[in-house]
Amino acid sequence: MSQSKGEAHTTGTGPGDMTLLAEGADAMGLALTTPQLAQFERSLALLLEWNRRLTLPAIRDPAAIQQRHFLDSLSCAAVMGDLNNRRVVDVGAGAGFPGLPLKILVPDMALTLVESTAKKGRFLAAAVEELKLDGVQLVLDRAENIGHMPGHREVYDWAVARAVAALPTLVEYLLPLCVIGGRLLAQKGPRAAEEMGQAAWAVEQLGGGRAKLHQVTVPGLDETRILVVVDKTRPSPNEYPRRPGIPAKSPLLGP
Repeated sequence: MSQSKGEAHTTGTGPGDMTLLAEGADAMGLALTTPQLAQFERSLALLLEWNRRLTLPAIRDPAAIQQRHFLDSLSCAAVMGDLNNRRVVDVGAGAGFPGLPLKILVPDMALTLVESTAKKGRFLAAAVEELKLDGVQLVLDRAENIGHMPGHREVYDWAVARAVAALPTLVEYLLPLCVIGGRLLAQKGPRAAEEMGQAAWAVEQLGGGRAKLHQVTVPGLDETRILVVVDKTRPSPNEYPRRPGIPAKSPLLGP
């Protein structure tokens, strides 16, 4: 997986207080470079600075941010393969997770951040500018709307989401954005298998194929982390996603 140029970080050292991130990434097989660690350090500072004004993530402890936001986001790389020159859309991006950490890890990835809340959109725009990230597009709209836009519908190699909605709803948000042969990735917890069972009919309706659940270990976290990956095998019917609010209120649970 391509990383930005610079000397690779070695466990136990690093700029500022980013040791937990550096050591955790090493444990996951991701050798972050010195420039990448500097970007994460600036990202952490931006989160703390903006949190005083906008209340972004609930977690404000620098160590917890490194583990619960940065490393948790980077765990997606375990199943996403080579992301160089791939198109990735992060739906319900919030404060930029998992999209921004993945973009820092793989600078050549093309990233679209979808966020409907204006204050979070302002933070994302500031973060992209401050971190000097090229190839990032910010869309301030709902997933139900962009799923019908020609520039976004069925064009992405990966559509990802974290803590946005239950899987039956997420499937309707994400699969219409995936190109045929692309994949949906949802970050979930211990109820992932149960949610996947509930989403089986939605997957079939939306053009999905094989679904896999991957348990990942995030250094420093005891909670179960499951990555749900669904292949896109057929075009999504034109009527999906339904109009804003409907996928959450009336998930596709079956006839």
